[in-house]
Amino acid sequence: MKILRSIAVLGLALGVAGCANVDTVTRNAPLDLGNPAATVTQATRSYTVTDVRAVVPQSLRVSEANGYYPITDIVWRGDPLGDRHTQLEAIFEEAASRGAEKLTGDVPVVVDIELIRFHGVTERTRYSIGGVYNIIFTMTVRNATTGEIVEGPRRVEADLAAPGGLAAIHEDQTGQTEKVRVTDFLTMTLVKELTGAIPRAGAV
Repeated sequence: MKILRSIAVLGLALGVAGCANVDTVTRNAPLDLGNPAATVTQATRSYTVTDVRAVVPQSLRVSEANGYYPITDIVWRGDPLGDRHTQLEAIFEEAASRGAEKLTGDVPVVVDIELIRFHGVTERTRYSIGGVYNIIFTMTVRNATTGEIVEGPRRVEADLAAPGGLAAIHEDQTGQTEKVRVTDFLTMTLVKELTGAIPRAGAV
């Protein structure tokens, strides 16, 4: 009889312990709030560009050295020898003007561009191994009516392959000069940067 009572008491204890364990798991379970980020709607760009102001700071260093990779801010050989700052400003303005023709959105904006680095290729590089046009700038988009900043300033880095040797000579002969290729590339880059979804704050 004592044995039966002992077994009953033991079974009751285990049953209580089992309920306690289940209750503990339930209380400690994380509250399912869903994915808050999934409910945030990304704004979509819809711009009409009324003006683009391109600035190439005079503080950027220019190199005319014909090495493979001059350590400087500006390397550009697509125009005759001259004021490289002014030449690059003109290229950005031309590219932006072409790009603006493709943008007919709801918000009129002014785009400010400030060059950080424009590292093209020297003659020695272009007519031998080839390289890369490394172009870095900041972009700020303002409402053309209110002047309020809509985006930025944000950093944009764009790289364009620079064929070398016979390929470079062939491009020159067919009208695809450095200036033509770079201007076309910047036009495409600016259109891309001014269309599509605006990244959420903190997004990479």
